[in-house]
Amino acid sequence: MKKFIRGFACLGLILAVIVLPSMQVRAQEEENKILAGIFIEDMSLEGKTLQEAKAMVEDYVESIQGKVITLIAVDGNQVQVTPADMGLTWSNQDILDEAANIGKTGNIVQRYKATKDLQYQNRVYKLEFDIDRELVKNILTGQCAVYNKEAMDATLTRVDGNFVINSGQNGQIIDEATSIELISNYFHDSWDREDNSLKLAIIEDNSRGSEEELSKVKDVLGTFTTNFKTSGSSRSANVRNGCQLINGTTLYPGDEFSTYNAVSPFTQANGYYMAGSYLNGQVVDSLGGGICQVSTTLYNAVLLSELEVTERHNHSMIVTYVDPSADAAIAESAGKDFKFVNNTEAPIYIEGYTTDDKTICFTIYGMETRNSNRQVRYESEVISKTYPDTEVIYTDGSLPVGSISVQSAHIGYKANLWKIVTENGQEISREMVNSSSYKATPRTATVGVATGDPNVYNEIMAAVSTNNIDHVKNVAAALAATAAPPAVQTPEGGAAPTAPAPEGGAVPAEAAPAPASQEEGQ
Repeated sequence: MKKFIRGFACLGLILAVIVLPSMQVRAQEEENKILAGIFIEDMSLEGKTLQEAKAMVEDYVESIQGKVITLIAVDGNQVQVTPADMGLTWSNQDILDEAANIGKTGNIVQRYKATKDLQYQNRVYKLEFDIDRELVKNILTGQCAVYNKEAMDATLTRVDGNFVINSGQNGQIIDEATSIELISNYFHDSWDREDNSLKLAIIEDNSRGSEEELSKVKDVLGTFTTNFKTSGSSRSANVRNGCQLINGTTLYPGDEFSTYNAVSPFTQANGYYMAGSYLNGQVVDSLGGGICQVSTTLYNAVLLSELEVTERHNHSMIVTYVDPSADAAIAESAGKDFKFVNNTEAPIYIEGYTTDDKTICFTIYGMETRNSNRQVRYESEVISKTYPDTEVIYTDGSLPVGSISVQSAHIGYKANLWKIVTENGQEISREMVNSSSYKATPRTATVGVATGDPNVYNEIMAAVSTNNIDHVKNVAAALAATAAPPAVQTPEGGAAPTAPAPEGGAVPAEAAPAPASQEEGQ
């Protein structure tokens, strides 16, 4: 009997060793599962582990990212986007931990009560979402703002010496900041997880300029004229075109004017022709060549008007239509612009015109507040000059022997521009406006060397080796008169056909440079 009892006890111990850990594991698993009656929106979390519940909700969030949200812009125009486009993210992920801990924390009474409460009323959590405000801003500015109706300010025109006021018109635009807040609140609080539409915040865009304000514009603040009498037809056309594009501009107090924005793009469609401009120390043909005479003339009128200059650059090389340091270059490839601000208390009007005898004039009108006995003038002070002491000769195997184009040398300058103010004829102030440096460039020539005669080729190359442009010109002229039927002769002795030399054996200087992007419209 005792042996039987001992055997039974031993068997019980074995069963305890085997069964109890398994029961404990199952109990632990049950302990880790979310209780019945707990929901996230309409998704039941019953019997799920925390990881399983999170995966289920993330799948749901992913499934609603493709819903279509129609944004209503100005005049009812519609832009369709998705929550994914707006960077929608699930923001209150902490609700999962809270849901998983219901009935699992506190003492035994608290746990029992929490479990019983779920039998009478479900615990339902709501998802909350955030958006990427930068992405939404990009949607508003890139897709919705195209339907904005910008206000048209009242402007001035000058007819027969008198100003005419052109009425403005109010517009409607998207209130960007308010619309972003509206979209954010919608996804955070109101979205039903379905396709929907949302009306953006639209505000009135009021035009500027009353008759009373614009009637103040009647005084000449500054005027300046330059001439382009030595310009060819293409450069002259560019100057006239640029002037016309600026003429008639009305600027309100605080407005900044960009000359580049006003006269660009430099295309044939915008009225420009190929003409000489500065590029890398050379004069090359480019669309809009000569436009810098427009900006320079305007610059000097602005200085005399004492408006605030916010950006100005000198040319790389000296120009001849104003004194050193009185120029203002525009360079598309280098990002150069001439800008100024209307820092007066009234609107200003820019009048620009060109004459038949090739002058360009800008006059700035506004409300004069300076004393009549006060005068302003500007003086150029040359600090130093640098004279080029070499000549540079280029050979071109595509041009026939005898052709030569020459570009003049440019003296280098360092100069300052001074603003001098007088009252009753007495100087009261002297202020340096800018300091400019212009690089020296040597006289250059491009010489054609294409010929089928080795002796002629050797003769022109011998002349080039002297590095004396005048000597090369004499030799080229002589060779052009007796040139053999043209062929491209290379130093290695190879030959290729080439076009005949022009009459007289010379290529006009303005025809030699290749077209280039607009750099400095000299």
